[in-house]
Amino acid sequence: MQKRKLGRDGLEVSAIGLGCMGMSAAFGPAMERGEAIRLIRSAFDKGVTFFDTAEVYGPYTNEALVGEALKPVREQVVIATKFGFDIEGSAGFARKPTSRPEHIRKVVEGSLQRLQSDYIDLYYQHRVDPDTPIEDVAGTVKQLIAEGKVRHFGMSEAGVQSIRRAHVVQPVTALQSEYSLWYRAPEQDILPLLDELGIGFVPFAPLGKGFLTGTVTAEQQFGADDFRGRQPRFSAENRRANQVFVDAVNRLAQRLGVSAAQVALAWLLAQRPWIVPIPGTTKLKRVEENIGAAGLVLQPADLEEIAAALSGIEAQGDRYPPENKAMAGR
Repeated sequence: MQKRKLGRDGLEVSAIGLGCMGMSAAFGPAMERGEAIRLIRSAFDKGVTFFDTAEVYGPYTNEALVGEALKPVREQVVIATKFGFDIEGSAGFARKPTSRPEHIRKVVEGSLQRLQSDYIDLYYQHRVDPDTPIEDVAGTVKQLIAEGKVRHFGMSEAGVQSIRRAHVVQPVTALQSEYSLWYRAPEQDILPLLDELGIGFVPFAPLGKGFLTGTVTAEQQFGADDFRGRQPRFSAENRRANQVFVDAVNRLAQRLGVSAAQVALAWLLAQRPWIVPIPGTTKLKRVEENIGAAGLVLQPADLEEIAAALSGIEAQGDRYPPENKAMAGR
């Protein structure tokens, strides 16, 4: 597995990470625990060293799962987790962002315990808290770094001004935000800022929550425990309208003799040398497929083909429903 570095302080990770959220929540029933542990350990055996979780996934259960799975190889992996939601005082995707310093200090202890670790490699603020100055958030994480409980500071779905202000107090190693062929908003202001400040980028939903793989049809019905069923972008009408993205990826994949997922991930890797996508899955064959994208180098003509096919086309449907506005970040 190829390696990449996030941020100017050189946090080295596998070029493809593993998003672990879906093993516990959001895309249907949780995996059987033993099966999920075997999947995570198999990913490590195949070269993945970057694993992503958060206290809100489950909540709590995903951190515990990742901690147990990676305990035997703790010093050989990079674990990223997140703080920043009021888990006890609100529910589901309507949870309120909160990053008060006292809250961060409280929840970091729970994350460390669940992860069975003395430190967190990369600690993200999950969403910006509009009621807490970002300088206070960055300052608190800076103290945790000085105490050895955290090694690197990250932000998720943060806007330009929040990133700039935080970076002055404590350098931001990585930003995690949605980015894929069908959600390219970060290209406008975020990627140039990360170029300027030397911050790595970790795209979540790099396969469009499965849509770009071509396995999600307009006729597919989502279960009550699959959050895509509540997202406007995944309405049947919008899935039909957005099929153009899948078609463009599939045409190139067929010409190159690879999978659509590998093309979508390789496209991300081609955008910057410090981009590390974290596709999630519950199947080992998908882990292997995604890892294969790290060795796929798209040529200029391949990238031009995708650009021409999608020129002037925007994905239809918002990423989140109005009641989940906080999830879209700022």
